[in-house]
Amino acid sequence: MRKIVKFIKESYAELKKVIWPSREDVISSVKVVIVSTVIIAAVLGLVDVLLLLGIQAIF
Repeated sequence: MRKIVKFIKESYAELKKVIWPSREDVISSVKVVIVSTVIIAAVLGLVDVLLLLGIQAIF
């Protein structure tokens, strides 16, 4: 039981040392992730359509 209590205390102490990002930082990071995801999805969709057209042209 002592080890569990020690672990919790040390974990809490380490969490106090963490520099948490501001709300603005999180929002801007989320925007980057969403835009990147949409761009990659569009590129992969285009590649899929082109490959489909190429395969249909061959067969």
